[in-house]
Amino acid sequence: MGAMLLALFVAHLGQELGAAQTVKSVIGWLKGWGLLALFPLAGACLRIRPALVIRAVSWFALQTLIVAPFLIAAALVHLPPKLFVSPLQIIGGPGPEFFSVYLYIVDPASGASRWQFVAPWAPAAGMLGNMIFVLGWFETDKRLRLVCLVAGATIAFMTKSRMSVLFLVLVPPAMWTISRLSRPALLAGGAALSMAAGIVANTLIAAVQDAVSVFRGARADSTRVREALGRIAVDRWWDEAPVWGHGIVARGSHRVEFMPIGSHHTWFGLLYVKGAVGFLALALPIAWTLVEMAVLAQVEALGRIGLSVCLMLIFYGFGENLEILTYLCWPALLLLGAAFAMSASDRVEAGMGSAP
Repeated sequence: MGAMLLALFVAHLGQELGAAQTVKSVIGWLKGWGLLALFPLAGACLRIRPALVIRAVSWFALQTLIVAPFLIAAALVHLPPKLFVSPLQIIGGPGPEFFSVYLYIVDPASGASRWQFVAPWAPAAGMLGNMIFVLGWFETDKRLRLVCLVAGATIAFMTKSRMSVLFLVLVPPAMWTISRLSRPALLAGGAALSMAAGIVANTLIAAVQDAVSVFRGARADSTRVREALGRIAVDRWWDEAPVWGHGIVARGSHRVEFMPIGSHHTWFGLLYVKGAVGFLALALPIAWTLVEMAVLAQVEALGRIGLSVCLMLIFYGFGENLEILTYLCWPALLLLGAAFAMSASDRVEAGMGSAP
């Protein structure tokens, strides 16, 4: 994240954005990318009990299940969507949506109701629901575990976020598989499954293509805007500022519904705003984290938690700007830091290094 800050200064200097914009961007870095490093650091250094964090998430999940029927009822009886705007808006922030509290929202494309809970928009709430779902698997109390799983799935479906629903289908099986790669039975089963899949490869490919088409068509306008934003961000990054980026996002045209260029995608956003330097500043730690957690997950439950969090960050990096939503998934980042601390202590015991 220090490399992100360096890219910020160089890009602002190169693009001649001025001192005022530089200060504003540094504050944004503190509230986003800085927190993405500080929360895992806190989890590693403060000796926080993972069970305590998971229990807190479980109580939040129970609260969500209690409130959800009232939110649905509010949409059915057509109560005013917006409850209030937080007075903290006067301190400024990324946008007014971060300070507005809604009972529900209405999708302008379909006219259907969606719920964003405590998040600034519905897909971000879907990410929060997915975090509750994956952390809930590690809750020791069976009743609260069930509450977490139901609450996580409920949030995912109420937000009507395609990514959050797809997460529930893809990521838990991926976590289960990666965390058992050291088991010969799984490797043998995977080999047999690969051979069987090769026999029916054409059918599987057709099924996947159909599923992708359905996924893209579920909210065609959103898909169109996201793809256009990605193409514009990559083209302008490569043509105008390949190394250090543009420093800030830019307002898009009517073609992308005036959405900022560099939004809706962490990796495209990094290329546009912070260039190749910023891209590698996140890609390398994420890759290291995936390997480290995959190894620890073979022997420790905390490693499986860290692996789940890492997969969540990778997954949502392709549909959201992670730095903006760090404040929502901080419990998961704390547990990721605790998993790194355990991994480091294991290496010390094995004589592979010294404690941090």
